[in-house]
Amino acid sequence: MAKKILVVEDNELNLKLFCDLLRAHGYEAEPVRDGREAMEKTRAFEPDLIIMDIQMPHISGLELIEQMKADEALCRIPIMAVTAYAAKGDEERIRDAGAEGYVSKPISVMKFVESVGALLELQPSL
Repeated sequence: MAKKILVVEDNELNLKLFCDLLRAHGYEAEPVRDGREAMEKTRAFEPDLIIMDIQMPHISGLELIEQMKADEALCRIPIMAVTAYAAKGDEERIRDAGAEGYVSKPISVMKFVESVGALLELQPSL
């Protein structure tokens, strides 16, 4: 059975790129365009991994990561943050919020796919 990955990204081009890449590598990808829907979609889809944009309108990816890691039902799902704002200290702040992985934009396709695979290997099969 294909691993399920929830992609939370407000930029339509990035969302399509990430989902297409994931599907091309045999994953089931579910897009979420609005961070405000991320918690509900995560519960419904039950992903094996979440790819989270950090800079989004309405609610930041950092806030969502913190909310998910504080939620008993969602806290075990690994999260890979993706952000264009790769300033000094950003990765540390993102990891402190609870993200297990971090990739800066513009993404390297190989690094993105390798990071996804590595995080899924950490996730025990259910």
